[in-house]
Amino acid sequence: MTSHRTYQGEQLELFQARAGGIATRDAQDLMSWPFFSLAKSRRVTPIDFRMGDVWLRVEATAEHGMATIWDADILIWAASQIVDARDKGLRTSRFMSATPYEILTFINRDDSARSYERLKAAFDRLQSTTVVTSIRQPSERRRHRFSWIAEWKERLDAAGRPLGIELILADWFYAGVLDNALILTIDPAYFSLTGGLERWLYRLVRKHGGRQAWGWSFDLEHLHLKSGSLSPLRRFRFEIRTIVGRQPLPSYRLALSIDPDGRERLTFRPVGPERPVIRRIAGAVS
Repeated sequence: MTSHRTYQGEQLELFQARAGGIATRDAQDLMSWPFFSLAKSRRVTPIDFRMGDVWLRVEATAEHGMATIWDADILIWAASQIVDARDKGLRTSRFMSATPYEILTFINRDDSARSYERLKAAFDRLQSTTVVTSIRQPSERRRHRFSWIAEWKERLDAAGRPLGIELILADWFYAGVLDNALILTIDPAYFSLTGGLERWLYRLVRKHGGRQAWGWSFDLEHLHLKSGSLSPLRRFRFEIRTIVGRQPLPSYRLALSIDPDGRERLTFRPVGPERPVIRRIAGAVS
């Protein structure tokens, strides 16, 4: 196993991921803005988003398609590992190593051959998708372009069996994870959410509503813009109503209301400590 790596002139020391007893943590920047495709079908249409001083563009390759919100589970795993190790006084690095089983178990996937192949496809999308954004940039004249994973490789034994995966995270992502103000703990039941829109909604709700007793609300047109979804607004409204009818989000209750000006608004508030049963999903990294 490689213990050190030089990448673009930077000397990186290998951080070996650890198993068991690690809280699930997410990066607030990724929870707030439309960095990922919400569709399970391949998306190559870029995401172009501007709101106030925030702008971002996400581009995909035809070969792999855009990184999806399910692929982002790998980044949640990485953030959780880094924050836990840092809080325990251990040295961290954006050069990481783990077994596929450790990653799949953490993100509530089975360890079948199909899940492993989908995990590798997710790594390919995270590496091939490029992002350019103004977020966390000190000057509007500075652009930061990166891929979520700069490099990754799988290690095999002499018989071709997988031993582990090594990866180098984007420095933009790694810097955000090390900033404690930009990290939130999320419910591990999140990984059981099967729809891209409901996953995105949970992250947005957790980021903006937190645990405020009275919750939060957004009008649906604003939500549609923030999602980066390719669905027309009419379809988006239908999908939101379906989610409200099912109430799948762990720890939050959703409702729809109509403003005096006729705009439809989604509201959400925290609920009690009940947790839905976490079901392990075969091959859900798509």
